[in-house]
Amino acid sequence: MRLDTGDEAPPFSRPDHKGNTLTNDDFAGKGLVIYFYPKAFTPGCTVESCDFRDGHDRFLEAGYQVLGVSPDPVDDLAGFRDEYRLPFPLLSDEDHSMASAYGAWGLKTNYGKEYEGIIRSTFVVDGEGLIEHAWYNVRAKAHVDRVSKTVLGE
Repeated sequence: MRLDTGDEAPPFSRPDHKGNTLTNDDFAGKGLVIYFYPKAFTPGCTVESCDFRDGHDRFLEAGYQVLGVSPDPVDDLAGFRDEYRLPFPLLSDEDHSMASAYGAWGLKTNYGKEYEGIIRSTFVVDGEGLIEHAWYNVRAKAHVDRVSKTVLGE
């Protein structure tokens, strides 16, 4: 299942990098930029996360909170966030329920081998909880520029 513009964003309840549970209700009335990435500390995920870090203030000024989501355990997320000075929450989705609800979990192919995993994806959710934009199968490099241009008009 893939989400499209105008769809209701699926509710979530996930532990963040500190082990605190965050839900969509914690962000009621605020815009969200939610990006799903496969694994902390890998090259592509680091590039993408650092690009969101570098654009974080611009997203906040426009009324959007950034959330990163991966299947990594909380301890790994805490180390990743600290090492790269990421100013936004990272959510642990070890059971893949949030990724599945957003259509960001599914069959992938790498070097001819098929397996299930995170489909690198980004979603912009408005303050009413509706999907404004959805990107699937994105490349880590320069993706945040595309999100910025679309969402912030940059």
